Amino acid sequence: MTELDQTAKPADRCRRTRRSSFAAFARSRDGSAAIEFALLAIPYFLVIFAIIETFIAFAGEQLVSNAVDTMSRKIRTGQITAANTTRTAFRTSFCSEISILITCSTTEAATPSKLFLDIQSYATFAAIPKTIPRVSTAAGADINTAGFLYAPGGPGTINMVRAYYRWSIMTDLIRPYISNVKPADGSAAYFLIVETAAFENEQFPT
Repeated sequence: MTELDQTAKPADRCRRTRRSSFAAFARSRDGSAAIEFALLAIPYFLVIFAIIETFIAFAGEQLVSNAVDTMSRKIRTGQITAANTTRTAFRTSFCSEISILITCSTTEAATPSKLFLDIQSYATFAAIPKTIPRVSTAAGADINTAGFLYAPGGPGTINMVRAYYRWSIMTDLIRPYISNVKPADGSAAYFLIVETAAFENEQFPT
């Protein structure tokens, strides 16, 4: 102990000790990584889950697109017609095409709840609808399924196959940013997958 320390009053020594402790605390980096991670955890995981959700939804879109192309080809070539394939059988076959990632429920083939298919024939390509049917013009309005049919045309007819799938978003934090349909009844918002194919049937034998 120095001579100054020996002659200093106890109160002065106490103040110098406190100042020294505060300075040491300010210089300390112990636990800084944990504090920084706690501050950045929410935006970090938000980005990670957004990437995962977007990737899986994109993969689902590709599956539905491939299924639309496959089933449309069968209609175009006459493998599937209104006479040899029922609506339920068509939906069952469509579900098989997307079963790698999307599993239809046991009642989905008969009573659509997530997967909606619209197969119709038209007089001309110009007559084919170009917009998604909605229940209203409000932003995020649900799809209007009232006009959906299963009515593939015969040889030489112009047809359109449209598939709509209500993709459920798993992460609540991401749902407001990824969902493009927000039902007015208050049910969970979802990402609507839409795939379309328009074509003219071949002159297949009937």
